[in-house]
Amino acid sequence: MSDDPVILRPVFEDDLPLLESFLTDPEATGPFQWHGWTDPGRWRRRWAENGLLGDDGGQLMVTAGADVHGFVAWRKVAATRSSYWWNTGIQLLPKARGRGIGTRAQRELVRYLFAHTPVVRIEADTETANTAEQRALEKSGFTREECCAARCSGTGGGGTSSASVCCATTSPPR
Repeated sequence: MSDDPVILRPVFEDDLPLLESFLTDPEATGPFQWHGWTDPGRWRRRWAENGLLGDDGGQLMVTAGADVHGFVAWRKVAATRSSYWWNTGIQLLPKARGRGIGTRAQRELVRYLFAHTPVVRIEADTETANTAEQRALEKSGFTREECCAARCSGTGGGGTSSASVCCATTSPPR
């Protein structure tokens, strides 16, 4: 476990090559987030448009000490025409995994979203085989719940479909 505090901050232009690596390097993403080759220029275009912070979601960089370890993200999920909740995610570099950084980053993201947006629910989903992420979500204050497979589908690594686990929280972590 890293003793440095985990800080979330906006994406700087110098961070874009790191973000692009998550779209071009299967080793950087790991087995649960690699979904094939995709357009690495999308990060740069979205950063130029809004700094990767918008009304429908955003990305923040995860830092601890002087190091950047990855990013957290959130996107709006409409419940009705007038209400929504956030679906969150995280992507860490391999060197940052298993050190408690992801747990603390997700906890900070939940605090941030409850403090700065009018939602009463924040959710995350992960592959059933990704037990490390399930533990990190539970340590971050999320509670496991039933998940609709059509809504929470993923590749599970190796291109095969697998079930997912959804977790949600309705209050900021302590």
